[in-house]
Amino acid sequence: MAEDFYGILGVSRDASQAELDKAYRKLVIKNHPDHNPDDKTAKDRFTRIQNAYDTLSDAEKRKMYDRFGSDYEKFAHAGGANPFQGRRGGAGSGGAGPQFEFDFGGMGGEDFSFEDLLRGMGAGAGSAGAGGARYGGATWGGPQGRRASARGADVAAEISVPFRLAALGGETSFQLQRGSSSETVTVRIPRGIEDGKKIRLRGQGEPSPMGGENGSLLLTVRVEPHPFFTRKGNDLTVRVPVTPAEAALGGKVDVPTPKGTITLTVPAGSNSGKRLRARGHGIEDASGTAGDLFVELVVTLPDGLTAEDKEALQAIAQRHPESPRAGLSF
Repeated sequence: MAEDFYGILGVSRDASQAELDKAYRKLVIKNHPDHNPDDKTAKDRFTRIQNAYDTLSDAEKRKMYDRFGSDYEKFAHAGGANPFQGRRGGAGSGGAGPQFEFDFGGMGGEDFSFEDLLRGMGAGAGSAGAGGARYGGATWGGPQGRRASARGADVAAEISVPFRLAALGGETSFQLQRGSSSETVTVRIPRGIEDGKKIRLRGQGEPSPMGGENGSLLLTVRVEPHPFFTRKGNDLTVRVPVTPAEAALGGKVDVPTPKGTITLTVPAGSNSGKRLRARGHGIEDASGTAGDLFVELVVTLPDGLTAEDKEALQAIAQRHPESPRAGLSF
């Protein structure tokens, strides 16, 4: 199926080289497989972006593409030698504008990380040597540049943290098994982190086979449940027991929160299930945004009711005949 290279890059057919470069840089940062570890389609999507850019950033290839479409190389081959052979990447490319090349394991080259990509684009264009175009001090396109920048493999692991630590943040240590050996790793848990989120520890992965930087340790955080509190987004819900007297007559109750203990007023005549709201006393995330705390009242009878107590309750029930389950249906 023919590919729309202009559509893949999101540019018009008369886009300038500067517009192509800008669109390409934005797309590779967003779609790089290292930045999308859980997306199985990221590698293919990135390859299509790369192929589109390689074609449109080369003046001769672009002219052939505009004339024949994405199968332009078949027409080039039909005339004899491939005019584009040996032109991909490096100072000998001859294309209009800077050339980028990223190889992946299983596709004929070494892995590059998302961090490598950002370093490669961070400082603008520099001089181009035999190894390829240079961006911010990192060489792309030539085999020497690939070998020098090859990172070690990333390592994935899981860590279980208490609910309180996930809410408030802080440091914790865990044992990481590497082959037959075990080592202690200390990690800082960001305030308000949610279950299933990942933390990247740079340099804690496998060493590079070619003298580059180590890979990263990718930690999936599992938050242990709390015996009393439940979380939804940044909001917290807690069930708070109250006595029949507090529920009937009203009163003050102390409730623990991530920010400390607060005092709430129980309205007179409250039933089990009534919810009170304390704004801003839920989970506060790393950006400083805090959710709310919802307090659900649970009326709890005291232990050891005497016969006299039961007679008093019976008298109350007789004076206030009600049908609390009248509207209950399935």
